Amino acid sequence: MTSSAAPTRDAIVATAHESIARGSKSFAAASLLFDRATRERAWLLYAWCRACDDIADGQDHGHTMSVVEDAPQRIAAMATLTDAALDGHVIGLPAFDALRIVAAETSLPARYAHDLIQGFRLDAEEWRPRTEDDLLTYCYHVAGVVGCMMAVIMGVAPDDEAVLDRACDLGLAFQLANIARDIEEDAAAGRCYLPTDWLDELGISPDAVMANRAKLALLARRLTDRAAQFEASARMGTRALSLRSAWAVLAAAEIYGAIGRKVAARGEHAWDARVTTSKWDKLLFIMRARGHARRRAELMESARSAELWRRPGR
Repeated sequence: MTSSAAPTRDAIVATAHESIARGSKSFAAASLLFDRATRERAWLLYAWCRACDDIADGQDHGHTMSVVEDAPQRIAAMATLTDAALDGHVIGLPAFDALRIVAAETSLPARYAHDLIQGFRLDAEEWRPRTEDDLLTYCYHVAGVVGCMMAVIMGVAPDDEAVLDRACDLGLAFQLANIARDIEEDAAAGRCYLPTDWLDELGISPDAVMANRAKLALLARRLTDRAAQFEASARMGTRALSLRSAWAVLAAAEIYGAIGRKVAARGEHAWDARVTTSKWDKLLFIMRARGHARRRAELMESARSAELWRRPGR
C-alpha cells in the first residue's frame, strides 16, 4: 500500500480493460453489451478478481510464473490489500485500486470480496468436496459470489436477496460447466472437484479419475445437468435488469451454457480436446441473447424459480 496520489480513474479503467481482453475473451465480448458505466465497472471488478487469482496461483493471467508453496502468505497479503481498498485507501496497484473505485461507486458489500478470497484459501489447502453441497459451496466461493458482485454493479440493491440468488445461480452454472470441462486438466494438476460421494457410487478412485472415462462421463453429465438447472434459474433474474444488462448476462449464459452442453454431448471423449466456443459461436449466442433479452418478461412469465441451493449467509 502506498500514500502516493491515486492514478486517474481513466487510467485504471484502461488497465482493467487490458486485463479482461487478455484473460477472458468470453467475458470481454459479453461486457461490450453493457452501457458504458456498467461496462467499466465490470472491467474494474474483473481486474481485481483476475489479480487475486494470479496472486493465489503464482500466475500472470493464467500462465504459471512461480512455485506456490507460499500460497497462504500470498492470500493473506491479498486479503490485507483488499481490506485497504475497500476502506478507500489508495493501493498503488491497478487491480486493487480498481476494487476501491468500483466498491465506492456501487456500495459493493465487503463480505462478497471476503467470500471470494475464501475460495482461494480452499484451493491453497488442496480441499476436496465430499458431498454435492460441499461442491456447491466451493462453486459459490469461486464463482457464485462473483455473480452477486456483478449484480450489484448492474444496479441490483445489495439487500435484494431474491435477485442476488439468481445472480449466484449463474455463477454456479458457469463453475459447474468449467469443472466438467476441466476434469482431466485438474487431475493432471493433482486436483479433483468431483464429490467423493459421487466417485464412491461408481467405484472411481479420487486419485485416478481418468482411469474409466465411461464412468467419468456419467459424472460429467451430472455436473452439466446441474449447471443447466442453475442457468435456467439464473435467467429469471434478468427481469430485474436493464435491457442492456440483461442482454450481456444472457449472452454470457449462452456462451458458457454451450460449454456444458458440448461436454455432455461428447461423453467419454469430452477430454480428447479442450471444449471451446468459436468467435462465430459467440456472435450467434450474442445475437440470440438480444432477442431473449427483449422478450425476457414474456418468455419467463410463467416460469418459477425453485430454490436449488441456499448460498452462505442466506
